[in-house]
Amino acid sequence: MAVQDHSRRRALQIALGAFVLSGYTAGGATAFAADRRGEEFPEVPGMSGDRRANELWYQFNVATLYEQSADVREAYAQINGHFGGNLPVTLRENWFAMYREPDYPRNYAAFMAPVTRALRTLSRVQLEVFDTYYPIRRRLVEAFSFFGQGTLFDPRERVGLRVHTMDARPGEAPTAYHTWYLFMRAMMLLGIDTDRWRRMAPLLAFAWAVQNTALPAMDEINPPLPADTLRRLACTWLPANTRQLDAAFQSFPAPPDTVPRR
Repeated sequence: MAVQDHSRRRALQIALGAFVLSGYTAGGATAFAADRRGEEFPEVPGMSGDRRANELWYQFNVATLYEQSADVREAYAQINGHFGGNLPVTLRENWFAMYREPDYPRNYAAFMAPVTRALRTLSRVQLEVFDTYYPIRRRLVEAFSFFGQGTLFDPRERVGLRVHTMDARPGEAPTAYHTWYLFMRAMMLLGIDTDRWRRMAPLLAFAWAVQNTALPAMDEINPPLPADTLRRLACTWLPANTRQLDAAFQSFPAPPDTVPRR
C-alpha cells in the first residue's frame, strides 16, 4: 500500500506540474485562449500577458479595493478594528505564537471567530470574481502562476504599480502572501467555503514560491520563469496539504526551500 500511495502521489505531482506548464509557449503566453466560450475582452493598449488572467486580477482589485461595496467596507472596518489598526503584523505575530501552542488550530479559530461575518463577506466577494473569470477552476493554476511571475502588465491599474503581482520592494520578498493565507486558514476553520479555500491555499503557496524565485519588477513587463523552474515549483507546492502549508508559512517572508513534512 505504501508503494502504491507513493506512486499515486508522484503521479499527481507530475500531472499538476504538467498542467501548469501545458499552457505556456516560448513567449510565456497561454494556449488556453481557445477556451473562451465566445467571450471577448476589450483591448487594452499597452497590456501584456494573458488577457483572461489580467482581467481576473484587475476585477479582483476593483471588487476588493477600488470600488468596494458597502458590505466590503464594513467587513474591512470590522477586521481592522479586531486587529487594532495594525492588521498584517498583529495577525502574523498572533498566528506564529498560536501555531506553537498545543491546541492549535482551535486557538486560531477562536481568535478569528469575532470577525466571522466579515470573513464571510470577503469570501463571497473574492470567490464571485474567481468564478466569473475562471469557471473552469483547475485553470486557476495558470492565473496564480502568471501572478507570481509578474508577467501580467495592466495599464488600468490605479495604484501606480501596473503589474498584477503581490506588492514588494525591489529585490525583496513580498509579505502579503501570509496575510491572505491566514485569512484563508481562518475561513477553513470557521466553516466559510472551507473546501474552496482548502483547494485554493496550495495555489497561493505556489504563487508565493514563484514570486520569490522570479522577484519581478512592479512596474515593467517581466520575463517568464524557465519551464523547468516552474515545473519544480509546481511539483513541490501544489500537492501540499493544509498541515504542510501551516508549517511552510512559518517561514517569513520567503518560503522554505521545500515543503515541510508535517
